[in-house]
Amino acid sequence: MHSSHLLLEEPIRMVSILEPSKASFFPAMTKIVGTLGPKSRSVEVISACLKAGMSVARFDFSWGDPEYHQETLENLKTAIKSTKKLCAVMLDTVGAEMQVVNKSEKSISLQADAQVVLTPDLGQEASSQILPINYDGLAKSMKKGDTIFVGQYLFTGSETTSVWLEVSEVTGQDVVCTIKNSATLAGSLFTLHASQVHIDLPTLTDKDKEVISTWGVKNKIDFLSLSYTRHAEDVRQAREFLSKLGDLRQTHIFAKIENVEGLTHFDEILQEADGIILSRGNLGIDLPPEKVFFFQKSALYKCNMAGKPAVLTRVVDSMTDNLRPTRAEATDVANAVLDGSDAILLGAETLRGLYPVETISTVGRICAEAEKVFNQDLYFKKTVKYVGEPMSHLESIASSAVRAAIKVKASVIICFTSSGRAARLIAKYRPTMPVLSVVIPRLKTNQLKWSFTGAFEARQSLIVRCLFPILADPRHPAESTSASNESILKVALDHGKTAGVIKSHDRVVVCQKVGDSSVVKIIELED
Repeated sequence: MHSSHLLLEEPIRMVSILEPSKASFFPAMTKIVGTLGPKSRSVEVISACLKAGMSVARFDFSWGDPEYHQETLENLKTAIKSTKKLCAVMLDTVGAEMQVVNKSEKSISLQADAQVVLTPDLGQEASSQILPINYDGLAKSMKKGDTIFVGQYLFTGSETTSVWLEVSEVTGQDVVCTIKNSATLAGSLFTLHASQVHIDLPTLTDKDKEVISTWGVKNKIDFLSLSYTRHAEDVRQAREFLSKLGDLRQTHIFAKIENVEGLTHFDEILQEADGIILSRGNLGIDLPPEKVFFFQKSALYKCNMAGKPAVLTRVVDSMTDNLRPTRAEATDVANAVLDGSDAILLGAETLRGLYPVETISTVGRICAEAEKVFNQDLYFKKTVKYVGEPMSHLESIASSAVRAAIKVKASVIICFTSSGRAARLIAKYRPTMPVLSVVIPRLKTNQLKWSFTGAFEARQSLIVRCLFPILADPRHPAESTSASNESILKVALDHGKTAGVIKSHDRVVVCQKVGDSSVVKIIELED
């Protein structure tokens, strides 16, 4: 089989290249995670980000204090109310990250071929000759010839803000290095990355635990991004920690794969985690460049087959300072979609970039174009083959709903769900049309008061490709009488009509529970 057949529906209509993309309520099926920070924390900018297509807001705790992030989050809530766009919250931990500490915040100039010493003595002042680090075990792990990378979060390798070092000798706890390229380090903290070396630091640090149990609990975070996940045990420990924090029992844990150690244990990590974030900035340093694409494709395929969301980072670095991405970056975004990514995560581009809103809309437009040529037919067959027989009851209903929707050219699939699992399974089969996931709240009690679940489940589908959640009226249970189902269906259909994805005479596939059985039905709209 010719390789291009694997990705694209042949032949591609070339005229579509010239047609302007139709602006719609759903800019793209692929989701966009935006990191909020100095350039993207006002109500005005966040509102514009939501309108441009951001559906998850990421709060990165490797910088900034909880009060700063709280102010940003309050602005996000205001923006959600005014735009009426749902948005989930992701807390990103610091994790086992080695950092150079520059207390004075004066910029440090490093010259190629000169020597610099990395020391765990934090009493020292950072300078061109000495860089204090937050980890005292580096010397034990390094040997002559090893490479170390120091820089800000934006590692493109072409920057003058990051530096490659080569270890020339280890003396006691200090590591003496030769500087390989001239650079100026500016700021108070820089990430330090030692290629393919095991760092004996906990994945969930004490600082992380404190932030999660205060800021995280207060704000009922939807997602926890677990930085530097290296083993399945890291995810299990994080889940155990969350289970003791009330509402955070429902928080989804996304394992962030940042180094070779995480890739080596990828299969067991995937089993434990709710989703995966491929942190390509760090992976790109830990892996030889020629291996990066292979691990990306392999990891995304595994996530797709497991029906767990996969998120890709570092796609349009150059948009931090420019209005347009490079040709390579634009192609990279499209390939991420064709490879099966659920969401694209923007870091520095929205955090401190000059064009946060434009970046989100550009990435959204590229994703929408790539989705048009995604070979759904081949993907569907591959997934069904991978799942094998006999299929579970839910899996068979989900795949049947997608097959029916494609056969009858339905404009949307509407799925009633209370846990969100049924909707995620439908999305696993990558339908070509949006899935309106109608989340039916459930009543629960802790012996003191009654409350409804549903908001978590609705927001957590905001990171899954194809899924667009609607929170139903809690008076309608998921397995209710036909009368109440009809009224929720009407709400969903009205929502689709307002959004412009359902028109008169369209066909719609509905997936719902009636009694103990699940039903897939096709309805044709009259007007």
